[in-house]
Amino acid sequence: MNFEESLDRFIAHIMISRTGSEDTGDAYRRDVGRFITWLQEQEITSFEDVTKAHVSQYVTELRTGVIGGKPLSNASYSRNLSSLRSFYRYLNKYEGIENNPVKVFKGTSERRKLPEYLTFEQMERILNSFDLSDPVDIRDRCIIETIYACGLRVSECAGLEIARINLPEHYLVVLGKESKERMVPFYKRCGQLIDLYLQASRPVFMEDKPEHGILFVSQKGKPITARSIQMIIDQSAERAGLPIHVHPHMLRHSFATHLLDNGADLRIVQELLGHENLSTTQIYTHVTTDKLRQVIDKAHPHTRRKD
Repeated sequence: MNFEESLDRFIAHIMISRTGSEDTGDAYRRDVGRFITWLQEQEITSFEDVTKAHVSQYVTELRTGVIGGKPLSNASYSRNLSSLRSFYRYLNKYEGIENNPVKVFKGTSERRKLPEYLTFEQMERILNSFDLSDPVDIRDRCIIETIYACGLRVSECAGLEIARINLPEHYLVVLGKESKERMVPFYKRCGQLIDLYLQASRPVFMEDKPEHGILFVSQKGKPITARSIQMIIDQSAERAGLPIHVHPHMLRHSFATHLLDNGADLRIVQELLGHENLSTTQIYTHVTTDKLRQVIDKAHPHTRRKD
């Protein structure tokens, strides 16, 4: 059995079925590739031959730092297990492997980290930092505004098709994880910016280039990559004077947090984000709750009493 070929097919499956970003594919390849290397060191030649005892030994060595050189955090340990579970589910379903020694192992139950997000004022500082007479600045502002206005994942933004945008009705249809479609409305200013980009910026980049239908393109007319979007966002935040590293998911987090802060229904936000489970969306209520608690701690007179 060729382990590497199975891994390649698994990564291809992940990228297609879940519309994963390049970073997602790299993470799965790193996690599963490390496991495959360990199997080869143990002279195990088939995924069928892997036992629960093998997996137990592997995760113990991984978590304690025997593998990799340093102990894993709870979050990293859970991510590695999740990657292996996904890999074996793929092997069971698509490659005829009947054995699944990973499914009995569970990740840690530590509390999920609260999502990082930007305040409304910080978002406006970024959005107002562009020169809308420059085609590149128009594109970059449009990318950031669209992610924030619609709560998109970076891979969803990179793959957004012009045909799926309805400017007159102010909504777009996005292809999310596992190829699930969802409709997301956007506010008027975002629509005006998309229209400006389509009229004054994209044609400059697409001149004499074959049309492919993807909304956001590089200066060479090719569909923009998720990594390019990450770079645009980080550089734009730095230019706007924000003293923090800003990544694309922070804009998605900001979208959800700002909606809930302003009274949006949790289930509506779940639908807009494309979350399968409400519990995934509920993490944002903790952000709002923590902020309310800070206000009470700061402002309520009883919090300052000693008795």
